[in-house]
Amino acid sequence: MSGEWQEAWREHLWLPYSQMKTDLPPLPVVATEGTRIRLADGRELVDGIASWWTACHGYNHPHIRHAVARQLKAMPHVMFGGFLHEQAARLAARLAALLPGDLDRVFFSDSGSIAVEVALKMAAQFWINKGVAGRHKFLAFRGAYHGDTFATMAVCDPDEGMHTRFAGVLPQNVIAELPRDEESAAKLDSLVERHAGKLAAIIVEPLVQGAGGMIFHSAETLARLRAVADRHDLLLIFDEIFTGFGRTGTMFACQAANVVPDILCLSKALTGGTMAFAATVARRRVFAAFWSDDPAYALMHGPTFMANPLACAAANASLDLFETKPRLEQVTGIEAGLRAGLESCRGMRGVRGVRVKGAIGVVELENEPDLNALRRRFTELNVFIRPFGRVIYLAPAFTIDATDLNRLTNCVLTVIGELSRRPGAPLPSGGFGYI
Repeated sequence: MSGEWQEAWREHLWLPYSQMKTDLPPLPVVATEGTRIRLADGRELVDGIASWWTACHGYNHPHIRHAVARQLKAMPHVMFGGFLHEQAARLAARLAALLPGDLDRVFFSDSGSIAVEVALKMAAQFWINKGVAGRHKFLAFRGAYHGDTFATMAVCDPDEGMHTRFAGVLPQNVIAELPRDEESAAKLDSLVERHAGKLAAIIVEPLVQGAGGMIFHSAETLARLRAVADRHDLLLIFDEIFTGFGRTGTMFACQAANVVPDILCLSKALTGGTMAFAATVARRRVFAAFWSDDPAYALMHGPTFMANPLACAAANASLDLFETKPRLEQVTGIEAGLRAGLESCRGMRGVRGVRVKGAIGVVELENEPDLNALRRRFTELNVFIRPFGRVIYLAPAFTIDATDLNRLTNCVLTVIGELSRRPGAPLPSGGFGYI
């Protein structure tokens, strides 16, 4: 049977974000370790995106692996309806201690999209429980991406995002430009004033809009959003699925802005890239709206594998590593390495800009290239870098060493140099370049 699976998948698998007829076939993987991915043909790739930004400690970290193995032996799973277990109780307390302000009520789920769905549901029911009718829509932003489920698609960018084919199907929300300066902040305030009676909350990805194009904004932008939310009595939701756990340089992006949202969403690096898991964390005033003698006021949500003990064990082990290893200092070093390594791309033909924040490095092109050709070329150079749209980005594990980081940035320079010398214009965009 060895090797047959590499062809058998074609008849049965449906791959993510892929046009199955035309996209490159997936790379057969047999093992991962540290920052390396080993393919079935024996090649090793340096991973430049840490499996969609999850494997912050690198792959197969022994501390997380051993914690999961211990938990697997004792109790792989027990339903969370009516039962409690130590791993979930410890993890909730540790997250509450790490997060700013009174973000201290933790609801566990099993994916980032569901964490955001829960946040939206919390915000809408917050107003229902308070007896305020009609506040069930959300203010979101251009360039946003919050997930692929129906409610989350409805708060993604409706024009440039990957869900444009669902126009007319999704619920309609209010979409605005981020308030990057005082003029745009005034426009946003005016927009919110017109719609405040039907808005439940504002939702934003703090500091970096990830899958919408790796678009950065400042801490001041988040402070303006907090002020607008307070002025118009709206809840503020921070989607830290991508930015949480050190990716932007602080443990959570909200800390860089000294802003406490009312609801915060976590996933991706929560388990150190070991398994699917997520959390939606609410402030006390949000939770207070659900605290009642009336059962109808309860949050009626409960994923079957909510607070899975294996996932909780992995997350607790990941937090151990943040406590005992210099992860944020490593992010600072990666940021310096990305700045130095990608700076030469600035000014190259076809490059719109270069930007770096924490362990995120981005080269944005003027036009969308042939993504299949770029992905194939990076694999030929023995690195895994997955451009989307006009964006070539790096978001490596925090444990990456200088040699592998240099290898990644040098490969980006090589490929962009080849693009700049290629005769003719880049291929026109066929729409959103899937992540």
